[in-house]
Amino acid sequence: MRRRRWYALAATIVVGSSLVVAGFATASRSSEEQALTKVTLQSKWVVQSQFAGYYVAKAKGYYKQVGLDVNIKAGGPDILPEQVVLGRQAEFGINWFPSLLQQRDTGNDLVNIGQVYARSGTTEVTLKSSGINTFKKMRGKKFGVWIFGNEFEQRAALVKNGMNPDKDVQLVKQNFDMLAFLNGEIDAASAMTYNELAQVLEVKNPKTGKLYQLSDLNVFKYSDLGTGMLQDGVFVRGDWIKDKANQATAVKFLEASFKGWIYCRDHLAECTKIVLQNGPALPAGHQRWQMNEVNALIWPNRLGIGLMDPVEYKRTTTIAKTYKVIKKPATKASYRTDLARKAIANLKKQGLDVNGRGFSKAVVKLKLGGK
Repeated sequence: MRRRRWYALAATIVVGSSLVVAGFATASRSSEEQALTKVTLQSKWVVQSQFAGYYVAKAKGYYKQVGLDVNIKAGGPDILPEQVVLGRQAEFGINWFPSLLQQRDTGNDLVNIGQVYARSGTTEVTLKSSGINTFKKMRGKKFGVWIFGNEFEQRAALVKNGMNPDKDVQLVKQNFDMLAFLNGEIDAASAMTYNELAQVLEVKNPKTGKLYQLSDLNVFKYSDLGTGMLQDGVFVRGDWIKDKANQATAVKFLEASFKGWIYCRDHLAECTKIVLQNGPALPAGHQRWQMNEVNALIWPNRLGIGLMDPVEYKRTTTIAKTYKVIKKPATKASYRTDLARKAIANLKKQGLDVNGRGFSKAVVKLKLGGK
């Protein structure tokens, strides 16, 4: 009986000790979570590789490592990131720089703190069989353009090539797909390198019975035409970023986000998988293509990831003023680089490559339907 009682007492002590240890562990985790600064990022669009760096920073624990608990809110057709940030529903937002300029022009104090995309991903696509192999040959053609503020690169390129956009071509409102182009309803179509261009390459060419190839197309990149505008960048409210504590938070956010993008540059397949785990709306093959093409818009980066290029800034603001995106000339108060520089300095201390000078795109082959 005594031996039984001793075993029972020992078991009680072990169980009790385990509960105490578990309690300490739970309290420790709770304390750690409370210590994290909670912030929200409002994305420009639905979950896709266009925003891979942020999802990867969260999945790999980079945000947590710098003391942040980041909630990433997906965007959509009815969501304007600037309005979400202005409404204090998110501290950080992602959108194209002309959209931020437009908001500032109406008196909304928003500031770009990290220009992640170094170049434009917008193109105009024609079939080689159409004979439209130079931009000047767009004259008299049905020219597809997106609206909602996405058409200014196209209009600028037409003017640069001696055409009046409202007289010398037939501007056609294009949906965010390539159906009108594939059906022969328009001669030229707007396409992002990482999305709509792939949509064409995932469809069978009725003349060959095989998927369309890049060799079947003329792809005019607006960055090459000299009318590309700055696209995905991180922005915040002007009043929010004046606070020193918020500046420190912003540096941490940029550091972890840039680290996520650096990881995606070097681990295309894994980053694509992480994106798919967060939102499988687009098929895996399409997302892999997108990851590869988005990397090419960020890398190589001669100044360092996230730093505003003065040349690209001037081009974007000039086009924005010329085509009445903004009424007043843009000022340099629309962006700041000090926070991104601090983030980059921290990454360099970790031995990370913030320029990606040796970057080259991978070869990604698309399948029917993007699978």
